[in-house]
Amino acid sequence: MSDLKYKRLLLKLSGESLMGSQKFGIAANMLQHYAHQIRELHDMGAEIAVVIGGGNIFRGIQAEGSGIETVTGDYMGMLATVINGLALQSALESIGVQTRLMTALKMENVAEP
Repeated sequence: MSDLKYKRLLLKLSGESLMGSQKFGIAANMLQHYAHQIRELHDMGAEIAVVIGGGNIFRGIQAEGSGIETVTGDYMGMLATVINGLALQSALESIGVQTRLMTALKMENVAEP
């Protein structure tokens, strides 16, 4: 185990970074890459919080001029972040890293409040 300067880490992942070379969605190789990097930090003794974006699925700018109200577009963006969070959670748990997915949106069957 390596000596870490900080034991608690906050990692911000752009949703767009999950696309890899794709134009949309989640590239499996990017998801696995991030999961293995996070596991490496975890194995070094770090406690890690990940904030993940949803720009690979939905961007608020897409709602402008499409008839989608701003608040609805905001909720769509939040749902995109939950989708990415579920994908990362699955990738991490498949390699033995215990996770918790949290969101401000009420969806108890999917994530903790």
